[in-house]
Amino acid sequence: MSETSAPGSSNGPLTGLRVIEFAGIGPGPFAGMMLADMGAEVILIERSTDFGTASHYPRMAQNRGKKSVALNLKTEAGQAVAWKLIESADALIEGFRPGVMERLGLGPDEVAKRAPRLVFGRVTGWGQSGPLAHAAGHDINYVALTGVMATAMRPGQAPLLPPTIVGDMAGGAMFLLFGIMCALFEAQKSGQGQVVDAAMIDGVAAMSGLIHQMRGAMGYWKDEPGQNHFLNTSPFYEVFECADGKHITLGAIEPQFYALLLQKLGLHDVDPKRQYQSADWPALKARVAAIVQSKTQAQWCAELDGSDVCFAPVLSLADAPNHPHNAQRHLFVDLEVDGRPQRQPAPAPRFSRTSARTPEQGTKIGQDTDAVLASVGYGATDIAALREAGACA
Repeated sequence: MSETSAPGSSNGPLTGLRVIEFAGIGPGPFAGMMLADMGAEVILIERSTDFGTASHYPRMAQNRGKKSVALNLKTEAGQAVAWKLIESADALIEGFRPGVMERLGLGPDEVAKRAPRLVFGRVTGWGQSGPLAHAAGHDINYVALTGVMATAMRPGQAPLLPPTIVGDMAGGAMFLLFGIMCALFEAQKSGQGQVVDAAMIDGVAAMSGLIHQMRGAMGYWKDEPGQNHFLNTSPFYEVFECADGKHITLGAIEPQFYALLLQKLGLHDVDPKRQYQSADWPALKARVAAIVQSKTQAQWCAELDGSDVCFAPVLSLADAPNHPHNAQRHLFVDLEVDGRPQRQPAPAPRFSRTSARTPEQGTKIGQDTDAVLASVGYGATDIAALREAGACA
């Protein structure tokens, strides 16, 4: 199966798609990176006032595959350049608080007049409307308000989730990408663009649909942690410490996998049919913990890797790329960024024909200004005049 193509090539399933991204943080840059990985031409509009310092900094991994234009959007000439770029594009990404693009004169109503086919992608924490729309927030807040953080409870402990992944990247960037692609598909038929309001809180709530189903009609999800195996109280769905202080995970939810786990752990006196008798869990979990702690993580990997007990070691960010499965799939790639090695996750998903681009160092601020402006009709004299006027850098 084809995986990635040569750096800077135009290969990828999104070849021919032009996206304008207004520089920001979090889910917007990640969404732009994914589009660029898949072959889209992503033009990053950055503030020319940042040029003096930022041009010397290593570029974020999330800017890989993009082109950078440094503009001063507070000048009339800078605005004119932005409009030229927007009118040449298929989609736009911005992640500012509600109202910022409107104050710049680049809001969706104005864009619809000048670029009616363009898909206007907006990603925020709380959404474009609602009582919290203009309030500050972060990943931890969005996940909390949806009720999803409560699904990471442990008895007697506060819930804990990995930073930025659930709210910013999954609830925000992924739903922004899905919305943009849906709107682009519809625009092919209607000839009209539209606004995609991707709120992280909306995306996180949508992802919890299965849990709401299990809690409601099925009655399978229990709010009480002591009766819910997903909440790290059972002996078969938990993280356990090994003899060397490292950890492994077990997730043998299905009866046949649980029976195999008991066999592998030597717990022949335990009746597998009592798997969901939560009253048995505390004592049995203590036994499992003691057994796991009798061997190192490497020993458990040797015994359980590839079996149907639903097992995986807990690896550090440094060790994860070296696991045989991850290494065989080339889950991570090694780059050189400003002369220093840097490891990044490889593009995902994978395609059998139109492979993604091979990741490379992100462009520096304003590095592509001349080339991008030339692509929308500006000549060398025009670009020099724009710089003289302070419209670009």
